[in-house]
Amino acid sequence: MPEGDPPLTLRDLDQIPVSRLRGVGDKKDAALAGSEIRTVLDLLTHYPRRHLDRTREASIGDLQPGEEATVVGEVRSSRTRQLRGRRTLTEVVIGDGGHQLRLTFFNQRWREKQLTPGMSVLVHGKCDTFQGQRQMTSPIVDLVGDQTGRIIAVYPQSEKSGLLTKDLARFVEEAVARCRPRGLDDPVPDGVLDRFDFVDRAAAVFGIHQPESMAEVAEARRRLVFDELLRVQLELVRRKRRIERETAGIAHEIAGELTDRFIERLPFPLTNAQQRAIGEIGADLELARPMHRLLQGDVGSGKTLVAVHALLTAVQGGYQGALMAPTEVLAEQHHAGVTAMLGDLSVPDPSTLMGERPLRVELLTNRVAAGDRRKILADLVTGKVDIIIGTHALIQEKVEYAALGVVVIDEQHRFGVEQRAALREKGDAVTAPDVLVMTATPIPRTAAMTVYGDLDVSVLDELPPGRTPINTEWARDDAAEDGVWDVVRAEVGAGRQVYVVCPLIDESEALDVRSAEDSFAALQAAELS
Repeated sequence: MPEGDPPLTLRDLDQIPVSRLRGVGDKKDAALAGSEIRTVLDLLTHYPRRHLDRTREASIGDLQPGEEATVVGEVRSSRTRQLRGRRTLTEVVIGDGGHQLRLTFFNQRWREKQLTPGMSVLVHGKCDTFQGQRQMTSPIVDLVGDQTGRIIAVYPQSEKSGLLTKDLARFVEEAVARCRPRGLDDPVPDGVLDRFDFVDRAAAVFGIHQPESMAEVAEARRRLVFDELLRVQLELVRRKRRIERETAGIAHEIAGELTDRFIERLPFPLTNAQQRAIGEIGADLELARPMHRLLQGDVGSGKTLVAVHALLTAVQGGYQGALMAPTEVLAEQHHAGVTAMLGDLSVPDPSTLMGERPLRVELLTNRVAAGDRRKILADLVTGKVDIIIGTHALIQEKVEYAALGVVVIDEQHRFGVEQRAALREKGDAVTAPDVLVMTATPIPRTAAMTVYGDLDVSVLDELPPGRTPINTEWARDDAAEDGVWDVVRAEVGAGRQVYVVCPLIDESEALDVRSAEDSFAALQAAELS
């Protein structure tokens, strides 16, 4: 590429197929496509999942029990044996000189074919001892081939497609070499780069793939994270502005007899945080534009009460409210709790002798009997149902509302943007209902603004009197994690139970996280053995 040409944009890179790189034939092109890598942009944004600092690489002979470390060794043997209950155990022995390390993998028979004698491998995990021999249970394994250098980039790889770290490193090296003469265009102004001490885009992209030091890796990652979050924020703000511009909302009457009676009959006073959140939500509801607000608070902070107040604001103005939960069990719990909370509240109804009727709350899930379901759907479309609580059933095509005014979505991270939009579109053709989403996941305000940029944020930062506080701690290093397992052993020893929640069930070739299967094996072999 001529040096006089302008810097390459991301759009330029997206127009260059990876097949134009040396070494990418039809077979490798298909393998790359299997990992969603079709263009040079895809390749350069297929970032390493970790970096190996060869200057800090441990030798097998130096490993100590309980230490988490990275070692490079040569495979000496590999075998799989059958265990009880249709489980398998694959044992691989690697060595570096006169020392050996045994690697054990449960229900991963394919490891025997992947790790063959004579192969050079990189493994990362926690060292333990078993029968006097050093061992790692379900470690992270990467095939690094003959890569050299002080810092080695380790990529997400796919054994099924035959795409390994050494292949990706070779293709990335070729792509970087061909991009360097022109560099990469950077849309972020110099003033912003200086203000936050960011490197430019070229330094970040080239540095994450071919760093000279771990400090360069940190600088590159910091800039690339900024770019990703900036894109998310821009898209969310763009979506929010479009909705506000193109969609009319409902100007609800905030003060009303129904909400007043609801508050008056509560057997306890609202917390300051609940009062503040109700005020923030009320300010949104009285505007003639759709509300999009996140309500965050720990379990027991009173989110449901605040949400019910918003639903009642809709009902007292002649509209309906809907509460959607991610599971049938949670929907049923909400239905029971909301019904008990509302008690014998009534709403105006000129067709009755007394001019009012009991406020009606219904449950709609796939467990509801067919006859009851037909009745609920019929009454929902005629306005006889005031508040409907359910799961995804609330957004099915057959579900119609007379006048949907406020939508509450619980555990919002379990629903996609499309599902949220589908429930919002259940309003009439002219106005869109107001949307309040709830989460118990602790989210710092700055993070909430980043991840939920299309939502305003209300936080319940205090618990009602008498509630047991929930402690949330982050184990940042091995010592802190060991402390966690000390607590676990103490709780189990006292006859209590402990839940260990993992992000995945089985091992992932793309994500550098521990699965439930691996954690189960590790806990049996080490922490809880």
